[in-house]
Amino acid sequence: MSAQEQYASLYTDLLRTVRELGLLRRRHRYYYTRLGLVLGSLPIVALGVVLLGDSWFQLVPAVVLGLVLVQVAFLTHDSAHQQIFHSKARNEWTARILAGCVLGMSVNWWRTKHNRHHAAPNQVDKDPDVQLDVLAFTPEAVAKRRPLGRWFAARQGWLFFPLLTLEGVGLHASSLRHLTRRESSRLDLVVVVTRLIVYVAALYLLLPPGKATAFLAVQLAVFGVCLGAAFAPNHKGMPIVPAGMKLDFLRRQVLMSRNVRGGVFTDFAMGGLNYQIEHHLFPSMPRPTLRRVQPIVREYCELHGVKYTEVGLFTSYGIVVTHLNEVGLGARDPFQCPLAAQLRG
Repeated sequence: MSAQEQYASLYTDLLRTVRELGLLRRRHRYYYTRLGLVLGSLPIVALGVVLLGDSWFQLVPAVVLGLVLVQVAFLTHDSAHQQIFHSKARNEWTARILAGCVLGMSVNWWRTKHNRHHAAPNQVDKDPDVQLDVLAFTPEAVAKRRPLGRWFAARQGWLFFPLLTLEGVGLHASSLRHLTRRESSRLDLVVVVTRLIVYVAALYLLLPPGKATAFLAVQLAVFGVCLGAAFAPNHKGMPIVPAGMKLDFLRRQVLMSRNVRGGVFTDFAMGGLNYQIEHHLFPSMPRPTLRRVQPIVREYCELHGVKYTEVGLFTSYGIVVTHLNEVGLGARDPFQCPLAAQLRG
C-alpha cells in the first residue's frame, strides 16, 4: 500500500466502523423536540414584551431572546449540514426558513463561507475564518497593518470577548452585503430585509425609543457573545496550515480542531460544537450522536498517532486569548511546531 493510500484508508476505515455501528442514523425525535421547544419559546418572549410594557425589565426578555436565537442558529447549522432529515431539500428549506425568517440572515452566505472552512480548517489561503479584517491570525497579517492596526493586534486577545458584543451586528451586515450582490436570491433578500424591518419596527412601536434601543442592543450583544463563545474555542490557537500545504483528510480535520470537555450544560450552550473534531470528521452526523462517537474517534486517533486535543471550557478561552495576543506581538510563529512536530512524529 502506498503512503497516499495508507493515509486515505485512515479515514475510510474509521468511517466504515461508524457506519456499521449505525451512528450516522438521523435522530428525528430529538430534532422535532428541539425545534418545537426553541420555536415555541419565541411567542412566549413576544408575549412577555407586550405584558411588561414601558419598563426597564424589558432587558430580561431581551437577554432571553438573544439566548433563544443562539439555539435557532445551532439548529440552522445542523440543518445546513444535512443532520436533521434524510431529504436534502427538506434540510435546505429548514435552514433557509430558520435563517431568513427567524434569524434575519442569509443561509446561502453562511453555507458558502462555512463549507470553505470545513474543507480546509485553519489554512491561511483557504479558510475564511482565518482571513478576518478585525483579527490577525499570522504575523504576516499583522505586518501588513498600519500602526493603529498593529496596536490593536497586540491586544486583540484581551479585546476578543468585548468585540463579540458586536458579532451579531457584524453577521447581519455581512449577510446583507452578500444578498445585495447581483447573483444572490432576490427572494432571500426580501425575506431577510422584511424580517429585520418588522422586528425593529415592532420594538419601536411597543416601547419608547430609549428602551427599544436598549432592548435591541442587549439582544444583539447576548446573541453575538454566546454564538461567538461557542465557535471560538474550536480552532483558534490550533496550528495554522501554510498556504498550499497538503494533508490527508483525517489529520487535516483532527489536528486543526479542539474539543471542549464538559457535560450536558456545555453540550447545550455550545450546540454540540464542543465535539468539534467529531463534527469535522462527520459533518452530517446528528448532534446528539457526537457524544457517543467521541470515545471511538479518540481511541482511533491514539492508535494511529494522531494528536487528539480536548480541554476544559475556560482553558480553551485562555488558549484563545493567549494565542491572539501572541500573534499580535509576534511572540511566536504559528507555522512552527504544533503541526510540524505532529507530522514529524
